[in-house]
Amino acid sequence: MKHPERLADSRRWFLWLVRGGMYAAAALTGLLTLFLVAYVLIQGIPNISWEFVSTKPSYLSGHIGILPDILNTVYIVIITLLIVIPLGAGAAVYLSEYAGNKRIVSVIEYAAEALSGIPSIIYGLVGMLMFADTIGTSLMAGGLTLAIMNLPTILRNTQESLKTVPQSYREGAFGLGAGKWRVVRTVVLPGCIDGILTGCILSVGRILGESAALLFTAGFAHALNGFVKGLGSAGATLTVALYVYAKEQGEFGVAFGIAAILLVLALCINLSAGAVTKYFQKKNAQ
Repeated sequence: MKHPERLADSRRWFLWLVRGGMYAAAALTGLLTLFLVAYVLIQGIPNISWEFVSTKPSYLSGHIGILPDILNTVYIVIITLLIVIPLGAGAAVYLSEYAGNKRIVSVIEYAAEALSGIPSIIYGLVGMLMFADTIGTSLMAGGLTLAIMNLPTILRNTQESLKTVPQSYREGAFGLGAGKWRVVRTVVLPGCIDGILTGCILSVGRILGESAALLFTAGFAHALNGFVKGLGSAGATLTVALYVYAKEQGEFGVAFGIAAILLVLALCINLSAGAVTKYFQKKNAQ
């Protein structure tokens, strides 16, 4: 039998070892993140200029501008959100507040979880067969594909937000004579709007970062079009343009410039999600 002091020393060394391992893992993760961010910004920022972001490419002069790619990204974010938010939020409200058959609810939730884990390249293949072959390779086809891809995220995030509203709020509203829809509209949704908005903002980040599905459905043209015409035409988003310039044309300076812009946008989106959450938490606390 070991002496109690030796057991205490062994336990102390074990705790120090575990704690040191956790600190080392956290430090390594932080250093890798900082290295990636710093490397992309250092390589990309020198290639960014006003002319770079405000003009379209000219193949005769060899000038490269990414204004069409920026506008295509904005267009596809708008059309995707216009489709996915009503569908996802509406489905979540029905499943959480109206659906009475728990078996159907569990099946739909399981299907949503399964869809969340499907690789985006598969969504691109399905989108190409369903949308691109029907309405043509266009931003609209890409937006419809991304709407299906982001539907499980919006659905599950809204469901979890609805569950945070206390049941006593609903019962109190019913006790005052309010109908079901009035309770949902005036009590439930305002009580969880922060979670819904946060999910929508994070979905924008996923839309901005998607490329595989868009290569199959939206194409990679660098044409400068208006919103309506652009939705019916093929177009490259920033991520697709990054792939084309780096892989197909070997323009790594341009690719790093686009990467720096995408990185800054991703950081802004994450900060916006945190700011929205804190704002509504503070507002609800008051």
